[in-house]
Amino acid sequence: MTAGPRDTPSSPRVRSNLQLRVISAIVLGALAIAATWAGGFWFQLFCALIGALVFYEWAAMTRAICDRRAQVLAAIALAVALLALVIETPYLSFIVAGAVAVMLVATLFDREAWIVAGGIYALVAALPLALLRGHEFAGLAAVLVLYALVWGTDTFAYFVGRSLGGPKLAPAISPGKTWSGSVGGAVGGTLAALFVGYLCGVAIDVRLVLVLLIVSVISQMGDLFESWVKRRRGVKDSSHLIPGHGGVMDRVDGLIVAALAFWLIGGLVGEFDAPARWLFPV
Repeated sequence: MTAGPRDTPSSPRVRSNLQLRVISAIVLGALAIAATWAGGFWFQLFCALIGALVFYEWAAMTRAICDRRAQVLAAIALAVALLALVIETPYLSFIVAGAVAVMLVATLFDREAWIVAGGIYALVAALPLALLRGHEFAGLAAVLVLYALVWGTDTFAYFVGRSLGGPKLAPAISPGKTWSGSVGGAVGGTLAALFVGYLCGVAIDVRLVLVLLIVSVISQMGDLFESWVKRRRGVKDSSHLIPGHGGVMDRVDGLIVAALAFWLIGGLVGEFDAPARWLFPV
């Protein structure tokens, strides 16, 4: 809600909303870190839950223009893939490929392919993050550094953008974002990630700094993509599941693409079974 004459930054309504956002952020951050620390089944379940909620919100936003048969097919395919992730079946790659194939079949009913895109987006929300964590300490360090990078990028982009202002980054998609905020977010997020990496015993070098800067920019692109989807569907928030924040997609848009980037970089240069070993040697 845009602050009006009575909704100044110091007004009770704005302070109350800010307090609600802070409390929600602390609770969600604590849950994410606890699941990440636990690893194994609990983290796989955490990632599957993110994927399921992302699909739920996407489907809700696009329900009016999607064929019911396409929605059912995509939902079943996604559910099977997420279940395979949680139970850690050795056939996960084949099951995911099959799920994507079923989703593509759904385009026979949904010519605009919105629900199919949502199903694939939900898979991307769950799989790379879970595979990046794995069962090694390097995976734990990788995900903790990823959190620091994405959360730091969001936080610094917000405060630097509000403080410095300047030219808009993408006014047609997200009018509030500025180039100063984007640069400040990338620098601040990278520094936050390096600090967490240092605490985890990660070897800090130029290669890692470059990777973090690139992924910080990619995370901001993920934020813009989700803003574009919401603008196309004419909604402000993806849902109202999180008090003071909106929906799950609103909170994990940058994390989704950042985790994908970490997994791809680590896999292509190192190995896809353990991408964190190359990215975060500890």
